[in-house]
Amino acid sequence: MPDKNEIERRKQIKKELREKAKLEFENSLPISREKFTQLFDFLDEKLGEYDCDDSLKLTNEFLQEYKIENIQEVKNWLQENGGYCDCEVLNNVEEMFDDDAIL
Repeated sequence: MPDKNEIERRKQIKKELREKAKLEFENSLPISREKFTQLFDFLDEKLGEYDCDDSLKLTNEFLQEYKIENIQEVKNWLQENGGYCDCEVLNNVEEMFDDDAIL
C-alpha cells in the first residue's frame, strides 16, 4: 500500500497529465470551442426536425452559414474524432467537450 506522499504524488501526476491532455485537445481544434458549441446546438435543433442522412450536410450548412474558412479542415477533424455524419457529430464529438471527458 502506497504511503500518503506517494498517493499525493500520483494525484499530482494524474492532474498534470489531465491538464496536458486538455491543452492538447484545445490546441487541436480547427475552430473555436464557442463555434463548436454553436454547431452542436444547430445540429441538435435541425436533427429534431430532420433525420440524419448519414452525411455532414447540416454540418456543412452551418460552416458555410457562419463563413468558416477552413471547412475541409473542420470536417476532417470531425471525422478523425468519430463524426462521420451529423448525428455522429452530436453523439461522438460533442461528448469530447465535456469537462470530465479527458481522463
